[in-house]
Amino acid sequence: MPSQSGNYSDKNASAARGYAFLGPVGTFTELALAQVPEAKGATWHAMNTVPEALAAVLSGAAYRAVVPVESSVEGGVSATLDALATIGELRIYGEYLVPVNFNLVTRPGTKLADVKTVAAHPVAYAQVQAWLHANLPNAVHLPATSNAAAAADLLTTDAADAAISTTHITDHYAVEVLAKNVADNQHAQTRFIQVGLPDVQPAPTGADKTSIIVELPTDRPGALLEMLEQFAARGVNLTRIESRPIGDRLGRYRFNVDAEGHIQDSGLGEALSGLYRFSPKVLFLGSYPRADKLESKPNGNNSNAEYGEAQAWLEALRTGH
Repeated sequence: MPSQSGNYSDKNASAARGYAFLGPVGTFTELALAQVPEAKGATWHAMNTVPEALAAVLSGAAYRAVVPVESSVEGGVSATLDALATIGELRIYGEYLVPVNFNLVTRPGTKLADVKTVAAHPVAYAQVQAWLHANLPNAVHLPATSNAAAAADLLTTDAADAAISTTHITDHYAVEVLAKNVADNQHAQTRFIQVGLPDVQPAPTGADKTSIIVELPTDRPGALLEMLEQFAARGVNLTRIESRPIGDRLGRYRFNVDAEGHIQDSGLGEALSGLYRFSPKVLFLGSYPRADKLESKPNGNNSNAEYGEAQAWLEALRTGH
């Protein structure tokens, strides 16, 4: 198991600082970090919060950070979205999908009939309520700070009889599984991103995603439509658009947008240029390979080749040739 602190040295000097992730060990974020090829063998720094993980990157204590950004059940992770919007000095270099399921775990020797209290992170608890109602209808929920902490606390306190935790928590703590796969939604996923300081973006793969944050210029009818038209006119599909309050006053929002394609794609590049002219603030977060490997193909006549032909035609008209 990777350590949580210390130094690591390999041929990549920048990676020697290791990777920060939303801890503690035993969380879904740790499973996401395990998908990063460059992180294998490096030091992993378990951090208490998303801002702490990102701060480790900003300070140079960590090379990159892996944090959750979106749940298929709960939507966007506000702590990550707000931190990316306010820090403004970070880029996304990859995304990773982790299936979200839970086990009911307890101290060795405890039977299901003995369980009267269940510790669980509030988000996890919301995703197992149907199972708990059917199997432990009288059990009392005790909020935990994380899925891993819910299990770890079983070994140090007797406040709870059991805990809702990750399916790999037994790799880290000497707890026993009372029931497997207790999530109400067996197809739930969480998306995680790898974040670092600005650097050369990953090269286009043909299956890419670009993330930005946009503020509308004014609060008037049609402003949001004008923003979306920048993408629609270039055949760029959006995989996510989510609003978050800017915070300075009521009624002011910024929009977190994920678009199919890479900044090197002509259509998406023109869409970003249009947004720059339209919006008082456009924050580019990065272009990176899609975790689902689906082809990022623009709709209509908006391929790089077709943009090139159109540009050549216009240039010929301008020069009289």
